Amino acid sequence: MDKEIVVASNNQGKLKEIQDILSDYKVISMKDLGIEMEIEENGETFEENAFIKAKTIAKMTGKLCIADDSGLCMEAFNGFPGIRTARFLGENATQAEKNQYIVEKVQGLPRERRKAKFICTIALVISGKEEKAFRGELEGYITTDIKTEGGFGMDPIFELENGKTLSEIGTKAKDKISHRYKALVQLKEYLEKIM
Repeated sequence: MDKEIVVASNNQGKLKEIQDILSDYKVISMKDLGIEMEIEENGETFEENAFIKAKTIAKMTGKLCIADDSGLCMEAFNGFPGIRTARFLGENATQAEKNQYIVEKVQGLPRERRKAKFICTIALVISGKEEKAFRGELEGYITTDIKTEGGFGMDPIFELENGKTLSEIGTKAKDKISHRYKALVQLKEYLEKIM
C-alpha cells in the first residue's frame, strides 16, 4: 500500500493540520483529485457523518480515505451545537457570526458553566477492506469576549485551563493538544501497523 491518504475535505485549515501531523504521508484533498461536491452529512453522530464522507470518497477513488467530523459541545446547553457546529446558524453564516453567537450565548455564566469540549472523530475507509473510527476530545471553556483572531474555526473563542485561547497559543502548540491531533495520533499508530 502506498503512503497516500485522501482526505474527504477541502477545508484548508483542516488539511494543513492533518498534513502537519501525518507528515510521513502524502495528504491529498478532494480538490487535488478534481472532486467538487458537497457531501450531505445527515448522520446523527460525529462518527456517522465522518463515515458518510469517507465512504463516499473512498468509493469514488478506490483509495485509502479519511474524513473527520468534529464540533463543539457546550455542557450548559446539552452539547449544543454538537454535530450541527458547521451549520447551526444556516449554510451562509460566517465563522465570525457563529463565534459571536456562541460568545453571546454564554454571557453572564460563571466559568464553570462555560465548560465545553471539542470532539473529533476520524473515519478511515480502505475500500472493501477496512473501516475504523478514531476519536479525540479537547476540554476547555467558551470565552466571554473574542480577544484574538487567528487559528481557524472556533479557535478564538475556545479557552484552555490556562486562560489562553487556541488562537493565542499558536498552531504548533495547538497541533500537539487538539482534539484532531488526538484522533490523528491514534489513526497514525493504526496505519503504522497495517501499512
